[in-house]
Amino acid sequence: MARTFAHKTITDLAEYAPCPVINGLTDLSHPCQVMTDYFTAWEKFGDLKGRKLAYIGDGNNMAHSLMFGAPKVGMDIAVATPGGYAPDPYIVAQAQNDAAAAGTKVIVTTSIEEAVRDADVVETDVWASMGQEDEAEKRRNDFAGWIVDDRVMAMAKEKSIFMHCLPAHRGEEVATSVIDSARSVIYDEAENRLHVQKAILYVLMKDRKKH
Repeated sequence: MARTFAHKTITDLAEYAPCPVINGLTDLSHPCQVMTDYFTAWEKFGDLKGRKLAYIGDGNNMAHSLMFGAPKVGMDIAVATPGGYAPDPYIVAQAQNDAAAAGTKVIVTTSIEEAVRDADVVETDVWASMGQEDEAEKRRNDFAGWIVDDRVMAMAKEKSIFMHCLPAHRGEEVATSVIDSARSVIYDEAENRLHVQKAILYVLMKDRKKH
């Protein structure tokens, strides 16, 4: 298992390694976290088909993997970002093709209201990810007004939940009143990382011959 910056590091490992390679995180995707997030949503709602996830913030690795994951669990997803921070167009096109085949929707917008309307899950992430520390001040300015606060949560369904992959910056991408509210499932989400990682290891190892 590897957590890296460059996605090519993972693809190179996968090409040459004699064993399965797990993508723990790259600058392009964060699949283990997103599997955890959808598992947590399933834990809270049961059947996910027909439900909607709204992601608010940077079109980063979390946005990419959430878009790939939504069609696989039967959910619609709307990703809202400020101008200039949209997800990778190639990833969006792939995810929208998956959604068309699954009968779901992948929407990319610059409108928080459009994304959050009728959402069952509202999720965000830090504005400056690992490796972007030198952009932190610029991003704080560019993302001004993009905080997930009570006003934003009020646009979602009454029984919607809030997720964040953590660590979070309270008062920056999410208000304290949201992340510490009864609608926040961040601690269940964090615990579930352990269980989902165990499941991934089990699937990869259960059929391998003993050495």
